[in-house]
Amino acid sequence: MSYSRNRKMIITIKALSGTMMKQLLFLAFFLMPFFGSSQDKSAGITGVWLTEIKDAKIEIYQESKQYYGRVVWLAEPNDKEGKPMVDEKNPDASLKNRPIIGINILISLVSNQHGEWVGQIYDPKGGKMYTCKVWRSGSTLKVRGYMGWLYATKTWTRAVL
Repeated sequence: MSYSRNRKMIITIKALSGTMMKQLLFLAFFLMPFFGSSQDKSAGITGVWLTEIKDAKIEIYQESKQYYGRVVWLAEPNDKEGKPMVDEKNPDASLKNRPIIGINILISLVSNQHGEWVGQIYDPKGGKMYTCKVWRSGSTLKVRGYMGWLYATKTWTRAVL
């Protein structure tokens, strides 16, 4: 083989490598969002969420391998006398005077194999605890409380701080 022919082959291989490299980089950037979706989705439920009727903001946080949601804001934080709203409907007499802001309403949520978190939800308006399931649906959070075989599902949105 002559020198010029070898040089042309090397230049062609380098040009091909550059084209291939560009295609691989494009493919990697295009597929990157899909790789991220296969990671742990638990980070998707953490943060501050606005309830469906926009009367409270709930901060979901992780502690060990479980998740909790505490009340961090109320649309009406005070009662008629101007005092902070308290957990007056709680069946435990020792908890009836605790402020609503700061209490956990989502309790001990754990992830299952279906992209959901199951645990308990406390309703301070009625003072009752229910089994619940939480999952992401697009940019919203679905929160379902169960009373036996009956249930109600609410849609929460990310809160603006």
